[in-house]
Amino acid sequence: MMKTVPVQDSIGNVLCHDMTRIVPGEYKGPAFKKGHIITPEDIPVLLEIGKEHVYILTLEDGQLHENDAARRIAKAAAGPGITLTDISEGRINMVASPGLLCINVEALNRINCIDEVVLATLHNGIQITESREVAGTRVVPLVIDESKIEQVEEICRECGPIVSVKPFRNLKVGLITTGSEVYHGRIKDKFGPVIRKKFSKLNSEVIGQTFVSDDPDMTSTAILKAIDDGAQMVVVTGGMSVDPDDQTPASIRATGAEIVTYGSPTFPGVMFMIGYLNGVPIVGLPGCVMYYRASIFDLIVPRIVAGERPTRMEIAELGHGGFCAGCDTCRYPLCSFGK
Repeated sequence: MMKTVPVQDSIGNVLCHDMTRIVPGEYKGPAFKKGHIITPEDIPVLLEIGKEHVYILTLEDGQLHENDAARRIAKAAAGPGITLTDISEGRINMVASPGLLCINVEALNRINCIDEVVLATLHNGIQITESREVAGTRVVPLVIDESKIEQVEEICRECGPIVSVKPFRNLKVGLITTGSEVYHGRIKDKFGPVIRKKFSKLNSEVIGQTFVSDDPDMTSTAILKAIDDGAQMVVVTGGMSVDPDDQTPASIRATGAEIVTYGSPTFPGVMFMIGYLNGVPIVGLPGCVMYYRASIFDLIVPRIVAGERPTRMEIAELGHGGFCAGCDTCRYPLCSFGK
């Protein structure tokens, strides 16, 4: 229950809402925050900002203040890799550590169907390379029935964390660069530096790079040797198109790997291949990975590094959102690509 109290009689009471102070051209911000205990020195300031009465909150049984409600939602929904900010204006944000952002979308939708409860997140599967805010929660009213927050907590107990992070494993990566033009030194390799940089952001390391010609047997042998040398993932660059001399897909198949897909409904990144040989992922990357900030690499490889094993259906589902808008300034992953 909320009651109105004259400012002069409000000393010792707790404010139940923020109060804004505006000085034209100089300042706009909170004069007093929710939860502030009014002192005698506050009375002139309250009058100055036009407050002759203040609202004092008295909670009834079974009710929660918005701050307490937000804290309980955030605590229930946050999983590994997530820390919570301080509360501000009834809202708490969730901060993710580096890794793969994981959102339980079905459970999130159930929570947001509860009247007056709000939990908003970034998209599932986003690569987090530096700690950043990825979600926020609050309730709509100043006071909410506790039973609604208990519903949220029950969903979280049933479904597990709503927002969490899978850390990137520290993988040893073998890099195979195909193409007679690079192998014979007619042109300089441009793929290697790009791949090394991308994997460094994923907490992984390229332990060796092998140059091969367009001979499929030579490429297959190099893949198998990389695994024998300790590679926990093998990336093959170049030779992924349908041109007759592009033999990388055949080379990957010749290793005996189980192929998940050759082809992905993504622009850029159509000529993409992924397979597994005795649990080791082998990825064939098209040339677009060299030139685009965001490509099929950024949609799939971080998931593999985080320990997931993408299925053919999951790759097929990339078609909805798989068309890069080609923005003048790329803001990936804060865009629709791959979502």
